[in-house]
Amino acid sequence: MTGTDETHSRRWRLVLGQAAEEQLGGLSSGPDQAMDQALGALYNTGEAGGSTKRSGGLGGSAPRVARWLGDIRTYFPATVVEVMQRDAVQRLNLTQLLLEPELLESVEPDVHLVGTLLGLNRVMPETTKATARMVVEKVVREIERRIAAKTVAAVSGAINRAARTHRPKLRDIDFDRTIRKNLANYLPEHRTVVPERLVGYGRKAQSIQRDVVLAIDQSGSMAASVVYASVFGAVLASMRSLKTSLVVFDTEVVDLTEQLSDPVDVLFGTQLGGGTDINRAIAYSQSLITRPTDSLFVLISDLYEGGVREEMLRRCNAMKEAGVQVVVLLALSDEGAPAYDHENAAALAALGIPAFACTPDKFPDLLATALDRGDITHWADTHAPAV
Repeated sequence: MTGTDETHSRRWRLVLGQAAEEQLGGLSSGPDQAMDQALGALYNTGEAGGSTKRSGGLGGSAPRVARWLGDIRTYFPATVVEVMQRDAVQRLNLTQLLLEPELLESVEPDVHLVGTLLGLNRVMPETTKATARMVVEKVVREIERRIAAKTVAAVSGAINRAARTHRPKLRDIDFDRTIRKNLANYLPEHRTVVPERLVGYGRKAQSIQRDVVLAIDQSGSMAASVVYASVFGAVLASMRSLKTSLVVFDTEVVDLTEQLSDPVDVLFGTQLGGGTDINRAIAYSQSLITRPTDSLFVLISDLYEGGVREEMLRRCNAMKEAGVQVVVLLALSDEGAPAYDHENAAALAALGIPAFACTPDKFPDLLATALDRGDITHWADTHAPAV
């Protein structure tokens, strides 16, 4: 057997478990055996109804779970660890064990774990909250590192384009853009450009140019979207050219704008789970909009409405007709196509308000397009994942 064949057999043996040992051979190395035990503890729990020779399950012991978490971090890459942790919570009902500080210190923080912790926030003992906050903060800071600079650059560009003027004062001239705009007027004999058109920025660029209202559905299925939207909200709130408001909702509406200086505070102000009253959230958001033509309203929801559907659609249309740029996101996450209410999405599209999913890396560009009053439908057709 060649080395390549041995590698393939080893990988299939790890995937299929001890039941495939007779056909594929055993695992000789200690690390392979440890990987086999870690996989078996999670995936050979008898759920499929078939027999297996591997021992399955992690029991109800926090120390055993902590050892297992340490093993998978030793033998698997971080991306695989995140998947296995998520599967363990779902398959083995380990949510209660996540309330123990010692166990939380062993996990690999990721967006999905943050969503699980936020869902447990109301039942979390005080002894665990400090550790949980550290886990959440680690994930939040990593997301901030990824998206902050790109978001500020994209939004600033959109605001600056809106404020650009062709009759600027001397101190407001953008010389780089002016030169590029007038390259056709270059005079070789004088080695200079004749600036027939000046490009600059109005002094009002230092004041608030746009109002942004983010309304986030905090039902359990939207956990990842809540995490990302909260971080984006905090980044936008740090920009002086924007007035940013953030509300979260289920059947109640909570305004978390005052906590936007720290997205971790925002996240711990949410309460994942429960019903959904989108109409009520939109009604509250309408009350925050005082300059419709200078406002962007972003609704992040799977559109499963528990309130008055007709009123929800009427309010969305009223905002659009008043000049508000309305964007409806079915999800703001890396999860791909979400589950959502197709009927409500179609009804919004009929009003000229497309509903689509967006990944976090594309959201800054979407914001820039919306703030620049671009064609959101075209943007969604070009950039949004299929739903």
